[in-house]
Amino acid sequence: MNDPTLPLTGLSSVRSKSVVARFDGGMLSSNGGVLALAEVEKRLRVAERLAWCIDDPRCADQVVHSLADMIGFRMKMIAAGYEDGNDANRLRSDPVFKMAQDALPSGRDLASQSTICRLENLPGVRELVAMGRAMVDLYCASFRQVPKRIVLDIDDTFDAVHGGQQLRLFNAHYDEYGFQPIVVFDGAGRFISAVLRPAKRPSGAEIRAHLRRLVRAIRSNWPNTRILIRADGHYCSPLVIDWCRANDVDFILGLAPTTTLRKHVADLETSTTARFEASAKAGKVRRFKEFVDGAASWSRVERIIARVEVGAQGADSRFVVTNLASGKAKALYEDVYCRRGTAENHIKSWKTHLAADRTSCTSATANQFRLFLHVMWFSAVPRRQ
Repeated sequence: MNDPTLPLTGLSSVRSKSVVARFDGGMLSSNGGVLALAEVEKRLRVAERLAWCIDDPRCADQVVHSLADMIGFRMKMIAAGYEDGNDANRLRSDPVFKMAQDALPSGRDLASQSTICRLENLPGVRELVAMGRAMVDLYCASFRQVPKRIVLDIDDTFDAVHGGQQLRLFNAHYDEYGFQPIVVFDGAGRFISAVLRPAKRPSGAEIRAHLRRLVRAIRSNWPNTRILIRADGHYCSPLVIDWCRANDVDFILGLAPTTTLRKHVADLETSTTARFEASAKAGKVRRFKEFVDGAASWSRVERIIARVEVGAQGADSRFVVTNLASGKAKALYEDVYCRRGTAENHIKSWKTHLAADRTSCTSATANQFRLFLHVMWFSAVPRRQ
């Protein structure tokens, strides 16, 4: 009788321990952590939130995999380290992934790679805008109490591409083609939004439009919460500053050094250098100054904070502009502005652990949808922890 479940006999012992090989283990999987992710998804209903934003063009009586099921499967693949849609052909029969999708291990297989591909190319611009709003709603729902103030850290990151994707652009700084999506975290590290865009510095009009949609969505949930925009010099534009003032939004932005700004700190640089020389050149000497000034393109003067630091390599002066009326210059620079550097670490984690730079679809809408899938899990898992 040929029974494949019979043990394999005749194996040599190892250090006087017998070795037994059997083939009746059943269906096995190494993706046990997906079940924990499934519990997070059930509580937050992330897949359902995104599915509600998409108009399903399929005949209802012929649908095998619902949009929510496919989105949930794709998101769990990403969270488990399978960022490629091709992996669906192998994982669709994985017993743990089936159970995570509320299906029996012996039941029907999950969506295939071709089905996942059609899903990623399904949402249009309107659906993606609705998904962006759903992401903000999920962010606001993660708070037990409405906060009095939130900080929005806005930054961009380079995403290299190696195909003919829409919106790709050559970036001379990185010396290759890619995207440069804008990402937004709050001060505590919660992911709020990500927008796909060409690999170039964003204009003031583009930043203003993005802020307008984002702040409007947040205030629809929290109308009385104060909002502070925190970003580097790429986002310091007259259009952005004027929009923040007109919409009662606080800001603290990096400011590129100019000849006029350096004149304000020339004496401070000299005295700081002298103090560094007198200190036996041990460590660095850092001092601060604030003044009111404005560029010719600004509609009014603003409060500007200067940080002058002198070390072994010479003097280094940095500037930030803010409409915050209270707070000393040192505290605003070190305790408020410099903390935006934490967002850069979050971006690295997002790209490293969730492979958020896998934007290999041809169409820009499909790649934007992929960004949302990666953002949703980055937002969901820390809340569970």
